[in-house]
Amino acid sequence: MSWVLLRGLTREARHWGGFAEHLARDLPGSASAATQVTALDLPGNGAFCRESSPPTVGAMADFAREQLRARGLAPPYSLVAMSLGGMVAADWALRYPMEIERLVLINTSMRTLGSASERLRPGNWLPLALVAARWGNAAHAEQAERVIHRLTCNRTATLEQDLAAWIHIRKSAPVSAANAWRQLKAAAAFTMAAPPACPALVLSSAADHLVHPRCSARLAGTWKAAHHQHPWAGHDLPHDDADWVCRRIADWVDAG
Repeated sequence: MSWVLLRGLTREARHWGGFAEHLARDLPGSASAATQVTALDLPGNGAFCRESSPPTVGAMADFAREQLRARGLAPPYSLVAMSLGGMVAADWALRYPMEIERLVLINTSMRTLGSASERLRPGNWLPLALVAARWGNAAHAEQAERVIHRLTCNRTATLEQDLAAWIHIRKSAPVSAANAWRQLKAAAAFTMAAPPACPALVLSSAADHLVHPRCSARLAGTWKAAHHQHPWAGHDLPHDDADWVCRRIADWVDAG
Protein backbone atom coordinates (compact mmCIF):
# COMPACT_ATOMS: atom_id res chain seq x y z
CA MET A 1 0.00 0.00 0.00
CA SER A 2 1.30 3.45 -0.92
CA TRP A 3 0.96 6.34 1.52
CA VAL A 4 1.78 9.75 0.09
CA LEU A 5 2.71 12.90 2.03
CA LEU A 6 2.02 16.40 0.67
CA ARG A 7 3.27 19.59 2.33
CA GLY A 8 2.02 23.18 2.27
CA LEU A 9 2.91 26.58 0.89
CA THR A 10 6.61 26.87 -0.12
CA ARG A 11 7.49 23.74 1.90
CA GLU A 12 8.86 20.47 0.58
CA ALA A 13 9.44 16.80 1.40
CA ARG A 14 12.37 17.49 3.74
CA HIS A 15 10.18 19.64 5.98
CA TRP A 16 8.44 16.46 7.14
CA GLY A 17 11.62 15.57 9.05
CA GLY A 18 11.34 12.00 10.33
CA PHE A 19 7.56 11.87 10.02
CA ALA A 20 7.48 9.41 7.11
CA GLU A 21 9.50 6.83 9.02
CA HIS A 22 7.38 7.42 12.14
CA LEU A 23 4.14 6.88 10.24
CA ALA A 24 5.47 3.76 8.50
CA ARG A 25 6.26 2.24 11.92
CA ASP A 26 2.83 3.01 13.37
CA LEU A 27 0.57 1.97 10.51
CA PRO A 28 -1.31 -1.33 10.89
CA GLY A 29 0.56 -4.00 8.99
CA SER A 30 3.71 -1.89 8.93
CA ALA A 31 5.85 -5.02 9.14
CA SER A 32 4.78 -5.76 5.58
CA ALA A 33 7.17 -4.69 2.86
CA ALA A 34 4.09 -3.66 0.87
CA THR A 35 3.58 -0.57 3.07
CA GLN A 36 5.46 2.41 1.65
CA VAL A 37 5.39 6.08 2.69
CA THR A 38 6.52 8.60 0.06
CA ALA A 39 6.88 12.36 0.49
CA LEU A 40 6.34 14.40 -2.68
CA ASP A 41 7.36 17.91 -3.67
CA LEU A 42 4.88 20.23 -5.34
CA PRO A 43 6.05 22.12 -8.47
CA GLY A 44 8.16 25.12 -7.52
CA ASN A 45 9.36 23.49 -4.29
CA GLY A 46 12.10 21.06 -3.32
CA ALA A 47 13.45 19.03 -6.23
CA PHE A 48 11.28 21.13 -8.55
CA CYS A 49 12.23 24.56 -7.21
CA ARG A 50 13.38 25.69 -10.66
CA GLU A 51 9.98 24.94 -12.20
CA SER A 52 7.11 27.41 -12.18
CA SER A 53 4.33 26.68 -9.73
CA PRO A 54 1.07 26.27 -11.65
CA PRO A 55 -1.75 28.75 -11.10
CA THR A 56 -4.27 26.21 -9.81
CA VAL A 57 -4.47 23.54 -7.12
CA GLY A 58 -5.77 21.10 -9.72
CA ALA A 59 -2.62 21.45 -11.81
CA MET A 60 -0.56 20.74 -8.67
CA ALA A 61 -2.56 17.55 -8.13
CA ASP A 62 -1.92 16.46 -11.71
CA PHE A 63 1.80 17.10 -11.21
CA ALA A 64 1.82 14.95 -8.05
CA ARG A 65 0.03 12.13 -9.90
CA GLU A 66 2.70 12.16 -12.59
CA GLN A 67 5.45 12.03 -9.97
CA LEU A 68 4.05 8.80 -8.56
CA ARG A 69 3.64 7.24 -11.97
CA ALA A 70 7.23 8.20 -12.84
CA ARG A 71 8.35 6.38 -9.69
CA GLY A 72 6.39 3.28 -10.67
CA LEU A 73 3.89 3.61 -7.82
CA ALA A 74 0.44 2.62 -8.97
CA PRO A 75 -2.84 3.64 -7.32
CA PRO A 76 -4.75 3.41 -5.10
CA TYR A 77 -3.00 5.79 -2.72
CA SER A 78 -3.67 7.01 0.80
CA LEU A 79 -2.86 10.72 1.13
CA VAL A 80 -1.66 12.55 4.25
CA ALA A 81 -1.57 16.25 3.49
CA MET A 82 -1.43 19.54 5.33
CA SER A 83 -2.41 23.09 4.50
CA LEU A 84 -1.99 23.73 0.73
CA GLY A 85 -1.13 20.05 0.34
CA GLY A 86 -4.52 19.23 1.83
CA MET A 87 -6.22 21.23 -0.91
CA VAL A 88 -4.19 19.34 -3.52
CA ALA A 89 -5.17 16.02 -1.93
CA ALA A 90 -8.86 16.94 -1.77
CA ASP A 91 -8.92 18.01 -5.43
CA TRP A 92 -7.10 14.82 -6.44
CA ALA A 93 -9.60 12.62 -4.57
CA LEU A 94 -12.59 14.42 -6.09
CA ARG A 95 -11.41 14.28 -9.70
CA TYR A 96 -9.79 10.85 -9.63
CA PRO A 97 -11.83 8.87 -7.08
CA MET A 98 -10.53 5.47 -8.18
CA GLU A 99 -6.97 6.51 -7.33
CA ILE A 100 -7.47 7.56 -3.70
CA GLU A 101 -8.31 5.04 -0.98
CA ARG A 102 -8.36 7.48 1.94
CA LEU A 103 -7.51 11.06 2.89
CA VAL A 104 -5.95 12.54 6.02
CA LEU A 105 -6.15 16.34 5.96
CA ILE A 106 -4.20 18.39 8.50
CA ASN A 107 -4.99 22.06 9.23
CA THR A 108 -6.27 22.74 5.73
CA SER A 109 -8.99 25.05 4.43
CA MET A 110 -11.01 25.88 1.37
CA ARG A 111 -12.87 28.97 0.31
CA THR A 112 -16.43 27.74 0.77
CA LEU A 113 -15.71 26.60 4.32
CA GLY A 114 -13.66 29.50 5.67
CA SER A 115 -13.49 33.26 5.29
CA ALA A 116 -10.30 35.00 4.16
CA SER A 117 -9.57 36.08 7.75
CA GLU A 118 -9.98 32.49 8.97
CA ARG A 119 -7.90 30.90 6.23
CA LEU A 120 -5.04 33.30 7.06
CA ARG A 121 -5.53 34.93 10.43
CA PRO A 122 -5.11 38.75 10.28
CA GLY A 123 -2.42 38.86 12.95
CA ASN A 124 -0.09 37.12 10.48
CA TRP A 125 -0.58 39.46 7.55
CA LEU A 126 2.09 42.01 8.53
CA PRO A 127 4.84 39.56 9.59
CA LEU A 128 4.29 37.50 6.44
CA ALA A 129 4.35 40.63 4.29
CA LEU A 130 7.69 41.59 5.82
CA VAL A 131 9.04 38.09 5.14
CA ALA A 132 7.76 38.28 1.55
CA ALA A 133 9.45 41.65 1.00
CA ARG A 134 12.86 40.07 1.66
CA TRP A 135 12.03 36.58 0.40
CA GLY A 136 14.85 36.24 -2.10
CA ASN A 137 17.53 37.84 0.10
CA ALA A 138 19.82 35.05 1.35
CA ALA A 139 21.06 37.29 4.17
CA HIS A 140 17.57 37.21 5.67
CA ALA A 141 17.11 33.43 5.47
CA GLU A 142 17.39 32.91 9.21
CA GLN A 143 15.03 35.76 10.02
CA ALA A 144 12.44 34.43 7.55
CA GLU A 145 12.61 30.91 8.98
CA ARG A 146 12.35 32.23 12.53
CA VAL A 147 9.15 34.04 11.62
CA ILE A 148 7.75 30.94 9.91
CA HIS A 149 8.66 28.80 12.92
CA ARG A 150 6.98 31.24 15.30
CA LEU A 151 3.79 31.32 13.24
CA THR A 152 3.54 27.57 12.59
CA CYS A 153 5.19 25.72 15.49
CA ASN A 154 4.25 25.75 19.17
CA ARG A 155 6.89 23.20 20.21
CA THR A 156 10.14 25.13 20.56
CA ALA A 157 12.37 22.57 22.29
CA THR A 158 14.18 21.88 18.99
CA LEU A 159 14.06 25.45 17.67
CA GLU A 160 17.74 25.82 16.82
CA GLN A 161 17.95 22.39 15.18
CA ASP A 162 14.80 23.14 13.20
CA LEU A 163 16.17 26.49 12.03
CA ALA A 164 19.47 24.94 10.95
CA ALA A 165 17.63 22.31 8.90
CA TRP A 166 15.16 24.78 7.40
CA ILE A 167 17.85 27.31 6.47
CA HIS A 168 19.78 24.53 4.74
CA ILE A 169 16.65 23.55 2.81
CA ARG A 170 15.99 27.19 1.84
CA LYS A 171 19.54 27.64 0.56
CA SER A 172 19.81 24.29 -1.24
CA ALA A 173 16.39 24.48 -2.96
CA PRO A 174 15.21 28.11 -2.82
CA VAL A 175 11.58 28.78 -3.63
CA SER A 176 11.33 31.92 -5.74
CA ALA A 177 9.16 34.84 -4.70
CA ALA A 178 7.16 34.37 -7.90
CA ASN A 179 6.44 30.72 -7.05
CA ALA A 180 5.51 31.59 -3.47
CA TRP A 181 3.04 34.16 -4.82
CA ARG A 182 1.56 31.70 -7.35
CA GLN A 183 1.06 29.10 -4.62
CA LEU A 184 -0.60 31.64 -2.34
CA LYS A 185 -2.97 32.76 -5.10
CA ALA A 186 -3.84 29.17 -5.98
CA ALA A 187 -4.58 28.38 -2.34
CA ALA A 188 -6.68 31.53 -1.88
CA ALA A 189 -8.76 30.68 -4.95
CA PHE A 190 -9.30 27.02 -4.17
CA THR A 191 -12.90 26.02 -3.61
CA MET A 192 -14.49 22.58 -3.35
CA ALA A 193 -18.20 22.19 -2.84
CA ALA A 194 -18.60 18.39 -2.93
CA PRO A 195 -16.79 15.92 -0.68
CA PRO A 196 -14.73 13.12 -2.25
CA ALA A 197 -16.03 9.57 -2.29
CA CYS A 198 -13.27 8.10 -0.11
CA PRO A 199 -13.15 8.08 3.71
CA ALA A 200 -11.51 11.17 5.22
CA LEU A 201 -9.91 11.98 8.55
CA VAL A 202 -9.49 15.64 9.53
CA LEU A 203 -6.81 16.58 12.08
CA SER A 204 -6.52 20.11 13.41
CA SER A 205 -4.78 22.17 16.08
CA ALA A 206 -6.76 24.15 18.64
CA ALA A 207 -3.80 26.54 18.99
CA ASP A 208 -3.15 27.02 15.25
CA HIS A 209 -2.02 30.66 14.97
CA LEU A 210 -1.94 30.65 11.16
CA VAL A 211 -5.27 29.12 10.09
CA HIS A 212 -8.34 29.23 12.33
CA PRO A 213 -9.32 25.72 13.53
CA ARG A 214 -12.93 26.50 12.57
CA CYS A 215 -11.89 25.77 8.97
CA SER A 216 -11.13 22.15 9.81
CA ALA A 217 -14.23 21.81 11.99
CA ARG A 218 -16.48 23.04 9.17
CA LEU A 219 -14.72 20.77 6.68
CA ALA A 220 -15.23 17.71 8.88
CA GLY A 221 -18.84 18.62 9.55
CA THR A 222 -19.67 19.22 5.89
CA TRP A 223 -17.97 16.02 4.76
CA LYS A 224 -19.21 14.03 7.78
CA ALA A 225 -15.59 13.03 8.31
CA ALA A 226 -13.88 11.88 11.49
CA HIS A 227 -12.20 14.81 13.25
CA HIS A 228 -9.65 15.02 16.05
CA GLN A 229 -8.30 18.29 17.44
CA HIS A 230 -4.94 18.57 19.16
CA PRO A 231 -5.07 20.76 22.29
CA TRP A 232 -1.81 22.73 22.06
CA ALA A 233 0.01 22.15 18.73
CA GLY A 234 0.42 24.84 16.08
CA HIS A 235 -0.25 24.84 12.35
CA ASP A 236 2.64 22.44 11.72
CA LEU A 237 0.99 19.64 13.70
CA PRO A 238 3.29 16.85 12.40
CA HIS A 239 6.27 18.87 13.66
CA ASP A 240 4.77 19.65 17.05
CA ASP A 241 3.43 16.19 17.88
CA ALA A 242 4.19 13.55 15.25
CA ASP A 243 3.38 10.75 17.70
CA TRP A 244 -0.18 12.07 18.21
CA VAL A 245 -0.73 12.40 14.45
CA CYS A 246 0.55 8.90 13.71
CA ARG A 247 -1.57 7.37 16.50
CA ARG A 248 -4.72 9.09 15.23
CA ILE A 249 -4.06 7.83 11.69
CA ALA A 250 -3.19 4.30 12.81
CA ASP A 251 -6.28 4.04 15.03
CA TRP A 252 -8.51 5.34 12.23
CA VAL A 253 -7.11 2.85 9.70
CA ASP A 254 -7.29 0.02 12.23
CA ALA A 255 -10.96 0.83 12.93
CA GLY A 256 -11.71 0.38 9.23
